[in-house]
Amino acid sequence: MPFVGLGLHILVAIFFAVHAVRRGRELYWLLILFSFPLLGSVVYFFAVYLPSSRLEHGARKAVAAAGRMLDPGRELRDARAAFDFTPTAQNQMRLAAALLDAGEAAEAATTYEACLQGAFGSDLDIRLGAARANLATGAFGKAIEHLEFVRRTDAGFRAEQCSLLMAQALAGAGRNGEARAEFEGAVDRFGSFEARAEFAIWAANAREIQLAQRLRNELQHAMDRWNKHTASMNGEMVRRLNAAFAQLPRE
Repeated sequence: MPFVGLGLHILVAIFFAVHAVRRGRELYWLLILFSFPLLGSVVYFFAVYLPSSRLEHGARKAVAAAGRMLDPGRELRDARAAFDFTPTAQNQMRLAAALLDAGEAAEAATTYEACLQGAFGSDLDIRLGAARANLATGAFGKAIEHLEFVRRTDAGFRAEQCSLLMAQALAGAGRNGEARAEFEGAVDRFGSFEARAEFAIWAANAREIQLAQRLRNELQHAMDRWNKHTASMNGEMVRRLNAAFAQLPRE
């Protein structure tokens, strides 16, 4: 039986080793993982894997949203103060994210681009943030470049988020055929409410009325089953959806 446990530890270590190589992590992680299969895997999980996972990403978004409700400008103030006091790359990244969350997209884009000039030029979180910021400022070509870099480096990194951002950037650049294909791919692959809602918003804005109505009916079927908590969590998306459909001609 001990051999079975040891084998499982090795398999877990191999899984994390593959993750480390694909994400471009430092090679010393491989030494840690295979020198100490159990302990190394636990450390890697909490230090690297969990922070980049969708679970952690969702938890951070929920905590950040609660913090913004209590004090909307606190994180940006703290991030600016930290960067002014200690202008490290990490504090610059934090400032860029805080600017974007605060709606300061232009400054966020400039700050993200500055982050990419140094040793973190291949960091996928920064690339994704830069894509979001450029998309928000209307720099669609730049957003597409960043998203293409992410996909070339790791096709599985935040795949749904990257796909929806790519579709929006393509639409903003006037490449509607490619945008539609990207949205369709996201819906087929992930099937989430967010993917369908973003596709419906695009369809309404592009005056693809039959497609928009079909998607809206599918979304309404899902919304009819929501509890109050789910409805509250998706409130902003529903408001955007309603605003897009309000522009369509009435039947």
